[in-house]
Amino acid sequence: MRHAVILAGGSGTRLWPASRRARPKQLIALSSTGDALVTTAVRIGADLAGDRVTIVTAASQAAATREVVPGISLIEEPFGRNTAAAIGLAAAKLVLEDPDAVLAVMPADQHVTNRSGLVHALDVALRAAEQTDAIATIGIAPTRAETGFGYLELAGPATLDTVMPVVRFVEKPDLATAERYVSSGRYLWNAGIFCARAQRLLAELEVHLPATAAAVREIAKHPELAAARYEALASISIDHAVMEKAARVVTVPASVGWDDIGSWAALPAVRGSDASGNTIAGEAIVLEGTGNIVMTDDAIVAMVGVSDFVVVKSGDAVLVIPKDRAQDVRLVIAALEARGLTKFV
Repeated sequence: MRHAVILAGGSGTRLWPASRRARPKQLIALSSTGDALVTTAVRIGADLAGDRVTIVTAASQAAATREVVPGISLIEEPFGRNTAAAIGLAAAKLVLEDPDAVLAVMPADQHVTNRSGLVHALDVALRAAEQTDAIATIGIAPTRAETGFGYLELAGPATLDTVMPVVRFVEKPDLATAERYVSSGRYLWNAGIFCARAQRLLAELEVHLPATAAAVREIAKHPELAAARYEALASISIDHAVMEKAARVVTVPASVGWDDIGSWAALPAVRGSDASGNTIAGEAIVLEGTGNIVMTDDAIVAMVGVSDFVVVKSGDAVLVIPKDRAQDVRLVIAALEARGLTKFV
């Protein structure tokens, strides 16, 4: 049977200060609909797998996750160990319930304007996993030379909604390389979505990350061992641990209005922009300025003669940063931690 697995354990530090460790970005409402990102991900999962939707999250975020999506099945990680361990734990638990489980694993923090289009692409990818035992990814037709995403290299031009072999994974290239990839037509953004049989994923972990494979199988059978076994696991992504090395990896190219909400620079994709190119959430006034991103909760923000800035007021913190440095919010987190101001993180 098909199962949807939503990865929702990240801290979302690049969307600080709205996103905090106790309530990260996937649990907050960034879109104009008022829905949290994880809510949309669960709906996509339900379209594919009915009530067989499972969220993998940090134990410290479990209560907040249940508030946003009550009644959902949760797998709680005692420590964050990146996506290889998270996916492995989900596969190990679900294969005990359903030896023939086929998983559609997706992040909780993606934004999609064409939900039905993504569901269709996922159905094509799941059929490839079911029929050929491939690991199928969703490749997104790039709309810009993005340096914060991974890329999938194809042998030739992408054909939408068609299963195509992946030549290799390339992680976060520099701008010149990303521009070359986009112009070639042979590279897609890696959406961080994987469709595969649970048994196949566990077999790959046993080859490429055997300690993690052994641990997640043990934890699945004996949950009381989770804290003791999980802390020592390698913190590594499924991309580096498995996907860069695995054979029979394919992708389904899709154009569904997808974006990874990885930094404040992505907010216009979620909320749109006004006639001056400013994206505003909350009470804000922008005069003689363009290309700004402003989000505020309970205070008014006024900007005059300023362009291409991000200004975020959330709770007890304010962020001001040039839009082209939106990825550098992580430097703020590091500085806060270095100064012992972790209450703001």
